[in-house]
Amino acid sequence: MTNSPFAALLPPLPAGREWIPVNTGESTASVFRRDDGVAFAKCVSPDGVDELRGEHDRVLWLTGTGVPGPSVLEWTVTPLGACLVTTTVPGVPASELSSGALLTAWPSIVRVLRRIHDLPATDCPFDRTLPSMFRLAEDVVRRDAVNPDFLPEDQQDIPPTALLEALRAELDERLTQEADDLVVCHGDACLPNFLVDPDTLSCVGVIDLGRLGVADRHVDLALLRANARDTWVGDDEARADHVLEETYGAERIDPARLRFYLHLDPLTWG
Repeated sequence: MTNSPFAALLPPLPAGREWIPVNTGESTASVFRRDDGVAFAKCVSPDGVDELRGEHDRVLWLTGTGVPGPSVLEWTVTPLGACLVTTTVPGVPASELSSGALLTAWPSIVRVLRRIHDLPATDCPFDRTLPSMFRLAEDVVRRDAVNPDFLPEDQQDIPPTALLEALRAELDERLTQEADDLVVCHGDACLPNFLVDPDTLSCVGVIDLGRLGVADRHVDLALLRANARDTWVGDDEARADHVLEETYGAERIDPARLRFYLHLDPLTWG
């Protein structure tokens, strides 16, 4: 058994099995993998229970939609904190693929995202709409908690207060657009959260669902497109943009909204 401070929260395993720490980078949360690879456990201290409960509820909800992702195996809350155990989604994170391999996998990644967006928004009980995102950004900026590493290079020397005010100037227009185009969003649609079969290069599922909720589709599209830029070489980025438009639907993609949500997202982490 691991000697982590969260050891008491981890469920017991059959003889010969153990929990292996995956990361301990957060002060209030740790992730563990069963050594046979069939499950992951995320443990939090008491101040993280509400957030982890939200992730638990989202995993349960998405499981019922048919979109490929993890399933809940165990959920435990004690005075020490909480532990969420989920099945492993097979495959490798799309962020680990080469530019050429990612380009091959790209259509299936976009199709999985489109499957999420095509779910009935009225059936989704989770809110990631712009008012809630903007309030979160206001709180992060007010606490001076913006991580500059999350910002685009050309914004890293600009005070976060100025970045937020520039977005506020667009807020009324974006709220109107969102009201006419609400979908179920993953909420953190970056490449590490899309799992790909390394043999077929087909997307087999999504993970890290703590931000899933109803929002403007450009919340996901902006992040996925921008995050992939770290992988593309040569002409692959242009090819990928063409595939995105063909597979997702060019008429559904608005460059101005992509830019707005790409600049808002870094202000909501902290």
